[in-house]
Amino acid sequence: MNETCDSVDALVASLIEAMPEPVLVVDAAVRLVAANGPARVIFPLLRLRAPLASTLRAVDLHDAIARVLRTGEPENVSWLDRVPVERLFQVHVAGFHSDVTRYVALNLHDATESRRLEQARVDFVANASHELRTPLASLLGFIETLQGPARGDAEARARFLPIMLEQARRMARLVDDLLSLSRIEQTLHVQPRAAVDLAPLVQHVCDALTPLAMENRVRLDLDARKVVVRGDHDELVRVAENLIENAIKYSAPDKKQSARKVWVAIGARESMGFLTVRDEGPGIAPENIPRLTERFYRVDAGQSRAKGGTGLGLALVKHILARHRGRLGIQSAPGRGAAFTAFVPLDAK
Repeated sequence: MNETCDSVDALVASLIEAMPEPVLVVDAAVRLVAANGPARVIFPLLRLRAPLASTLRAVDLHDAIARVLRTGEPENVSWLDRVPVERLFQVHVAGFHSDVTRYVALNLHDATESRRLEQARVDFVANASHELRTPLASLLGFIETLQGPARGDAEARARFLPIMLEQARRMARLVDDLLSLSRIEQTLHVQPRAAVDLAPLVQHVCDALTPLAMENRVRLDLDARKVVVRGDHDELVRVAENLIENAIKYSAPDKKQSARKVWVAIGARESMGFLTVRDEGPGIAPENIPRLTERFYRVDAGQSRAKGGTGLGLALVKHILARHRGRLGIQSAPGRGAAFTAFVPLDAK
């Protein structure tokens, strides 16, 4: 009897191995009897002959399996897996049987990308309409003034045109950041695999931002060493740019204060490479720190807009690091500056 079951299980395993989407097969006791290659990639902890519930803790999925075993009718069920990153699967659950036992096949279709795309569209419309309304209203107001009461007024034109240019640039930055955020969210479940040396990358970013630092009376102090991480070069440049530019802008001293420093350091700790950016700015209150990576969250909205901020920089950093399977650490206190540390897995090659 056991030999017959084993031969049937082997046949089932060979059949599903040819399928392009992840497929799992369980027996009447809901023990895993087969999993094809795509399924093993997604769920590396699967163990044959073990109860499926020991590795996949999905109540809706197990309820569907129980109903299919009881009624024989196939079902479709959605399953949201939240670890290590959020993924949505549409699962077709169908039963079949051999002469000796019954089986249930689970065909998983990864709907993560289509769900993210739809959510990105919704978020883009909501965020764009909210954040673009103010600069757009300003532009329309200035244009109407120049076409009407101030027509031919050279002084008004000279005063309004620079403001209009800045508002247009603000809208361009918003659109660029929103599009970048949408692109990252669509590929959040795909971990970058290239080897990237952080030292020349961060050195280049510091060189590019030196004029901004000088303009703000801030001196950059870089401690760079060879640290090779696994990631996407352009996205990691974006992380370094955002963290260092924020430190320069928000720690800039008043005219009565002496020049300040921003320390930039690269290193490695256990299996992670890190980039730390520390400033001498005003610091951040503890209640604000957990919300800093939310879209459009600003501790001081007026100051952020005055410095050209879109409210999306740290949200971009958070999403890029999530895609890299890294994280962002923030340490700060009022009057004691702030330190932002981006952790990225080291390249194991």
